[in-house]
Amino acid sequence: MIRSKIFRGLLAVLLAYLVLIIMLAAFQRALIYHPMGPCRIEPEDLDFPRGQVHRVQVTAHDGLKLNGWIVLADGLRAADQGECDRQLGGERLTVVYFSGNAGNRVYRGPEVGLLTGRGVNVCLVDYRGYGDNPGKPSEEDLARDAHSVWEYMTKQRNVPAYRLVLYGESLGGAVAVRLAEQCCREGSPPAGIVLRSTFNSLVDVASYHYPWLPVRWALIERYPSEQRIAHVTCPVLQIHGSDDTIVPIRLARRLFEAAPPTAANGTAKEWVAIFGADHNDVVLVAEKDMKAALDRFFRRTVIPKEPTFPPHSDS
Repeated sequence: MIRSKIFRGLLAVLLAYLVLIIMLAAFQRALIYHPMGPCRIEPEDLDFPRGQVHRVQVTAHDGLKLNGWIVLADGLRAADQGECDRQLGGERLTVVYFSGNAGNRVYRGPEVGLLTGRGVNVCLVDYRGYGDNPGKPSEEDLARDAHSVWEYMTKQRNVPAYRLVLYGESLGGAVAVRLAEQCCREGSPPAGIVLRSTFNSLVDVASYHYPWLPVRWALIERYPSEQRIAHVTCPVLQIHGSDDTIVPIRLARRLFEAAPPTAANGTAKEWVAIFGADHNDVVLVAEKDMKAALDRFFRRTVIPKEPTFPPHSDS
């Protein structure tokens, strides 16, 4: 009877474990993506002067309409799309921003402001299912949507590839790396790519958090950035918090080490560790360091012709 009870107990544990694995496989997207929405989002929701934030709508590969913003660099204003396009067509860079897995574009206001304060424009389009956008997110759909945003900026807003910088925050880093690889393979590389608090692969992050689960074969969403970044030929800047509890810095470092040592134009890749910063507080902990790193990248690394920047300020 003792053996029978032990067997039944082990069988119950095994069945519970199998059920847990099945649930992980079936509901993993709900665990990965945490959109804030649906909700109404207006340019006025960002604390920017009137005329600096402009609505955009990108048509995805399957016809979905994805909403977002173009935020002009500090000091620039535009009364309409025509004037906005004239500002985008100047000497400044435009950053295409890819967000993390939670919230929506309203929550990126402080980081967008950090970028526009460096003298660059920003295009930020929410993922499908986020904010006021329809649809449900998946790795493949986010990749296609990112390419749709790229096509929108280069073909409809006429911003040349060498004036576009990809900026990926956390999960958005994986989206940006995949887009950068595709553009580099197609012969139209972006001006550069900035990766903030991102990972080498989602599989490794999941394995770190759930070492007792067989995530390596159960995960559908994998985001293998470590494999893809080897084919990225544009300049790379990677920023990561030393105390990141969501993406351990060693996994971020693996991504950085997989990138080519230098870009096609001879620019060396750059690694910036923000000491004392976790995953979501990098800008708060080290805003001055972030500004300095971005200034170096924008001024000396990727700008073909030096534009006129606003006076540098750490305030």
